[in-house]
Amino acid sequence: MNNKAQTLGLSVLYAVFFFVLGILFINFLQPDIRIAQTSLDCSNVSGISDGNKLTCLLVDGVMPYFIIAILSTAVGIITSRLTGG
Repeated sequence: MNNKAQTLGLSVLYAVFFFVLGILFINFLQPDIRIAQTSLDCSNVSGISDGNKLTCLLVDGVMPYFIIAILSTAVGIITSRLTGG
């Protein structure tokens, strides 16, 4: 087995490890996000101020952005090894 294949295998292993740790960390974020959503009363669209609406949007966007960050980092680890970086 050549050096590039070993490097690719190791980078895939690192990427999977980072992905699993990131997905496990999401379980620690979910209770705080739910508490923030209930305390802001995000379901009451007409009765809250514009600042609370913006805060509700930001709180709702934490989870997708975190998952995208995990995936892009894992793919970046693999890509950097393939390109020789």
